Amino acid sequence: MTHPSLPASSTSDPDLSHIGPRDKAEILAQALPYIRKFHGKTLVIKYGGNAMTDPALQADFAEDVVLLKLVGMNPVVVHGGGPQIETALNRLGKKGHFIQGMRVTDDETMEVVEWVLAGQVQQDIVGLINQAGGKAVGLTGRDGGMIRAKKLTMLDKDDASKEHDIGFVGEIVSIDPSVVKALQDDQFIPVISPIGFGENNESYNINADVVAGKLATVLKAEKLMLLTNIPGVLNKAGELLTDLTAREIDALFADGTISGGMLPKIEGALDAARSGVNAVHIIDGRVPHAMLLEILTDKAYGTMIRSH
Repeated sequence: MTHPSLPASSTSDPDLSHIGPRDKAEILAQALPYIRKFHGKTLVIKYGGNAMTDPALQADFAEDVVLLKLVGMNPVVVHGGGPQIETALNRLGKKGHFIQGMRVTDDETMEVVEWVLAGQVQQDIVGLINQAGGKAVGLTGRDGGMIRAKKLTMLDKDDASKEHDIGFVGEIVSIDPSVVKALQDDQFIPVISPIGFGENNESYNINADVVAGKLATVLKAEKLMLLTNIPGVLNKAGELLTDLTAREIDALFADGTISGGMLPKIEGALDAARSGVNAVHIIDGRVPHAMLLEILTDKAYGTMIRSH
């Protein structure tokens, strides 16, 4: 199946006057089986890319999340914020230092990461969801002792005996989802910043894709949805692969079809699928209402990864 050609997002609402009442009712009726199937199920959504920076797509995303909640599903949002962190550091005149593509995060940088992710970015998302009629609550990994973390160990790519110190970049030790479950039961929509805490109360910046994958696993989510700036996983001819198994993905790794920046995202998705998440979707966040189209229709708007 090829990626559908859809118009780019615009800041004005689409004109739906040409769709008659009967057709609108039919569209809603076709969504009913999917609403029934996923009612009461948890959906973990990694929010990032253009969907997070384009104002029209931001509004679409917030509306989608609220609609999913109102029809009985339980969306949980995990967000990144790399570009916003970069902008804040530039304003402070702080030059980034990278080792093997990873930002070295010293004390001062970690302070900036915390106030950008848990302040500016998170509260923007919470505000958008609330404006769309939902009840969003912002959390970090500190809230409810949710994400315990430790310093990420980075070995040299050429010499495995050599270790690089990249500061307060963390990996997950454990996730306690109690606070998320409590909020879901009270009809709230959790919005989570990927910040964990260590045994000495220090903060760690954690890859948002990793947090979303692990959280989906511990919540026994029905779906993990990763919004990206690409149509999904493409083959070497540039065609969208809409449905992949773990075995097929291993083959795509082996022949180099999946490489570069997609590697960690796909590896995290595959881990979640193998750990009990029923389906992982890599979705083109540049498509307006991409999440609704993926969940509530039988057309593919990205790549679905199954564990078998």
